[in-house]
Amino acid sequence: MFALDARLQQDTICLGDYPLCRLLLMNDAHYPWFILVPRREDTSELFQLDAGEQVQLWRETTVLAERLKDCFAADKMNVATLGNVVSQLHMHVIARRRDDAAWPAPVWGRNPAQPYTLEQLSALKARLQLVLTNDFCFAENF
Repeated sequence: MFALDARLQQDTICLGDYPLCRLLLMNDAHYPWFILVPRREDTSELFQLDAGEQVQLWRETTVLAERLKDCFAADKMNVATLGNVVSQLHMHVIARRRDDAAWPAPVWGRNPAQPYTLEQLSALKARLQLVLTNDFCFAENF
């Protein structure tokens, strides 16, 4: 049975689900930082997904990145799967701007996280509802 890693659960807000992945928002208002987690148990590497799931993960990643690039007027999209701290397979999709708090450095550990306010989350939800339309189901509590 799929269970979200405790560290991801602690540091993120659940936005909803694509057919394969749970979509999370890193609770750091410095950056539009999203994380896709395939809802598969005991998976830490891309090659542990079957061929169809690998294609689906890439499809969901690509669609999300394209929509976020436009939605946040990103100068660059950072897309990566690392897993050195959290071994559960997850894909970071971060909309970067030249004027963000860490540019051009990586976002990891650059600045202390600034949690979203309720107003920021409400505005973000309205924004995302305009672009996350096909194959995405928003979580009830977001």
